[in-house]
Amino acid sequence: MSEHVLVGLSSIVILGISAQWLAWKLRFPSILFLLVFGFVAGPVTGFLHPDELMGDLLLPFVSLCVAVILFEGGLTLNLKELRVIGGVVFALISIGMVATWAIGSAAAYYILNLNLQISILLGAILVVTGPTVIGPLLRHIRPMGKVADILKWEGITIDPIGALLAVLVFEAILVGEIQEAGELALVAIGKTIVFGGLIGSFFAALLVLLLRKYWVPDFLQEVATLSMVIATFLFSDLLQSESGLFAVTLMGVVMANQRFVNVKHILEFKENLSVLIISVLFIILSARLEIEILTTLSWSSLLFLAVLVFLARPLAVWISSLASGLDLKEKLFLAWMAPRGIVAAAVSSIFALRLSEVGVPQSEVLVPMTFIVIVGTVTIYGLTAPSLARRIGVSQSNPQGILFFGAHSWGLEIAEAVKSKGFNVVVMDTNRAEVYRARMKKIESYYGSGLSEHVLDEINLDGIGKLLAITPNDEANSLAVLHFNDLFERGDLFQLRPVEQGKKPGDVITPAHLRGRYLFKEGVDYDYLSSRFEEGAIVKSTSLTEEFDYSAFLERYGEQAVPLFVITPSNELVILSATSEIDPQPGQTIIALVDKVEEGVEKGEAYELEDGLGR
Repeated sequence: MSEHVLVGLSSIVILGISAQWLAWKLRFPSILFLLVFGFVAGPVTGFLHPDELMGDLLLPFVSLCVAVILFEGGLTLNLKELRVIGGVVFALISIGMVATWAIGSAAAYYILNLNLQISILLGAILVVTGPTVIGPLLRHIRPMGKVADILKWEGITIDPIGALLAVLVFEAILVGEIQEAGELALVAIGKTIVFGGLIGSFFAALLVLLLRKYWVPDFLQEVATLSMVIATFLFSDLLQSESGLFAVTLMGVVMANQRFVNVKHILEFKENLSVLIISVLFIILSARLEIEILTTLSWSSLLFLAVLVFLARPLAVWISSLASGLDLKEKLFLAWMAPRGIVAAAVSSIFALRLSEVGVPQSEVLVPMTFIVIVGTVTIYGLTAPSLARRIGVSQSNPQGILFFGAHSWGLEIAEAVKSKGFNVVVMDTNRAEVYRARMKKIESYYGSGLSEHVLDEINLDGIGKLLAITPNDEANSLAVLHFNDLFERGDLFQLRPVEQGKKPGDVITPAHLRGRYLFKEGVDYDYLSSRFEEGAIVKSTSLTEEFDYSAFLERYGEQAVPLFVITPSNELVILSATSEIDPQPGQTIIALVDKVEEGVEKGEAYELEDGLGR
């Protein structure tokens, strides 16, 4: 028995992370793979049975996991953003939510032929979106401007509100009397705001005090925070049912907006933990489904899904954005982004079990219909929203471009070569003259420190996905890598090798965990590149062919050639690092630093070799 449990629990984690990796590799929304993996492991093959594995612990475990996710979401909410988007967000989680609830309930009643009680409850359950589905999709799509902040705020704040709405409807069904149910609803809302607000604020203040007074050692700060989140959820939920989600969300918002202690390390821990939690939850909940859910999939259920997607969401967005100042493209994207997630799945599972125990008819429809909506909305939005965002111009272009930290003369030559191949380029420097020179070359530039707290708000990083720190100061380069670690993937952060290391092989100046990947081949540092450019070396772009392959390129330019970048046939820009295996193939383009060997080629000109013979 113990081996069976061990295999089952291990499989959940392995399947979840495998689905996340496969989604990253294929550049698809991860939730689609998580749902498929869980459904195959559960009802299709019968390999995984979460209810048998976890028993009565299952639903409490799901509730605690959702609480952690909402706290992490609260940590990302900056109240300053509400100055611009607050009106839209408030409208979406109030008027928009009511519109979605009304339309969903009516559709359940008239299309699915459910009784009035279950229809209203199903409509309430399906008003939530949530960070478990919105977050991964936003990371995949990378929308620009206000829409990203609006969707982030809506997804995080509507979860506790939507869960509370569903609880109130559930209790009203059990009470049966409209007048008494209304009184209970008002009392429950008041107690949720009071208890959730007080407890969330208290634990946030307590955590700030502990961190500010250094009463918690560094190695315990993340796990101590996690324990306080769980305590916040527990105490609030004991005092008022379903108020825990509101309390932990508020706790996260308070922690994110106080200025007494730095919570960046806590946010990083919670982000990594949330990836694991989301993976596990989707595997568990999709594996709990019965194969009979396929029999629930009918024309009426598809029509119900279509009403939510094509009527309820667009109408809710239109009503909520009437006086918002959003343009048509932004409204269109908001109207096409409302996937349902973990909270809807968990709430429907809990309520279906309780209602079936008291004999409420048609309660067995709640779980399969909720999962049909989850799978349907995630599939529809996940597969179509990225292309829609690109088509209407609200998402960032393919993030293959480079942010150059340092705008000295030879850095600008490299930036020009990259820009000439169609990639976005931005340079930043504290030297006004060098920034001016970049602007004269029509290279987008930023005057100021790349380490500034507000640099990310002031610089346009559309299409930028990589960092090259190329200043002569190794400490500044390393700090830039650390500063932009939240924005770019770790594998896309590069810096020049320190000059000292170039002179003394094996002498590591900056620890590996505090720096980026070293650029280019061994021995190429700031002094080396400066001397090569002073001697007349140029940056050349060469298209490799079967007749003029990489061997011919080296034969022509010698071992002094320094490969900088490779452009694949799919237009992917590969930055060559000290650990890269340099083996460009025919059909690819190589950008390299070479000595000038042809007559008529001026320094800095991007010279294109079509067939190995020149033009």
